[in-house]
Amino acid sequence: MRWIAPIEGCPKRVNHAAVAVNHKIYSFGGYSTGENCTGYTSMDVHVLNTTTNRWTKHPVSDLPYFENDDILPYRRYGHTAVVYKDNIYIWGGRNDRSSCSILFKFDTFWHCWTAPKTTGSIPLARDGHSACVWKNYMFIFGGYEEETQLFGKSVFFLDLDKLHWSCINANGFEPTLRDFHTTVCIKDKIYLFGGRGATIHVNMQGVQAPLETYCNKVWYLDMKNFTWHSCEAKGDIPIGRRSNSAFVHNDKMYIFGGYNSIQGNHFNDLYMFDPQTNLWTELKLQGKPPCERRRQACAKVGERVYIFGGTSPRVNPSLMQVEDAGFDSLVDHSDMYILDLNPSLKTFCMMAVRKYKLDESVLPRSIRIEIMNMYAPNKITLSRPNNSAG
Repeated sequence: MRWIAPIEGCPKRVNHAAVAVNHKIYSFGGYSTGENCTGYTSMDVHVLNTTTNRWTKHPVSDLPYFENDDILPYRRYGHTAVVYKDNIYIWGGRNDRSSCSILFKFDTFWHCWTAPKTTGSIPLARDGHSACVWKNYMFIFGGYEEETQLFGKSVFFLDLDKLHWSCINANGFEPTLRDFHTTVCIKDKIYLFGGRGATIHVNMQGVQAPLETYCNKVWYLDMKNFTWHSCEAKGDIPIGRRSNSAFVHNDKMYIFGGYNSIQGNHFNDLYMFDPQTNLWTELKLQGKPPCERRRQACAKVGERVYIFGGTSPRVNPSLMQVEDAGFDSLVDHSDMYILDLNPSLKTFCMMAVRKYKLDESVLPRSIRIEIMNMYAPNKITLSRPNNSAG
């Protein structure tokens, strides 16, 4: 397991959502600092062909959006995306005017949007929630509800075959309420980590104010009986954080990056959690990792994990130190890092060719192209309507 060459020129997005379908990664929405997020425009879609490491912008990104449009989703951030039967389902999120509770489906065969009608106990609009798929159900938890101005408490699930929403009355001691956490599904359990909560703080003047909290416990929801459990974790337990990434490999949960506002720290660490032993392990890998960041996207294809976008504190080059992490001091990223979970001898050899500046002209053309695609910056182009990324 190691980091391989970073690639520049990828979509500059923050708080976007991304999923993998076969060899492609689809990235939806998000924002870039300075963009106008108060108006309604259609959600942009970028597609990565992981065979070539080339990004393209999908034509649906430029479709006109009209208010009250019931087919196209408007651009948003803090939403979720899941995959079921090669279709991608987008739910929740907001722009700077409002949040959304409409389900949207992106068909990866016909390359089009629909908004299928759902029934049942539809959750209130929110952003910063989590979503994952177990069997034919999409489960959502947490997030911040615009209507109640509170963190979402209940667990909802959507039957993706019947498009019917239900609310779970879960048993056990429930996790504290939060947003911008992560959940992953391992076998018949949904594991939850991180996120931002709040508690009421009374200052010296007796004024009540919300105070952010960060939990570093691991929770899981047992899908056999809908019961919450708190893991008695041990080992290299990571600091509580929000806006981190999570993925599953060999039935273990991995988390990367994130942000803790109490400490004022962004992270670029990588941890592995083993549900069989409740053991956390901090991984120290070879290769150049991403810089400290939050609100990046993460997707796994085969034996590789792709991490791209997000935002970090701006570094003052004259002082060689990180500036305060206020909104104006953040810099958004247009890079992509690839974590190879099981690098092959071929990959090591191609990296050695570049590292030691060996003569590439003597190599077969196919190998030269692979090396170029491993290192060459992207120049995002508009893809053809029926061939999204090759």
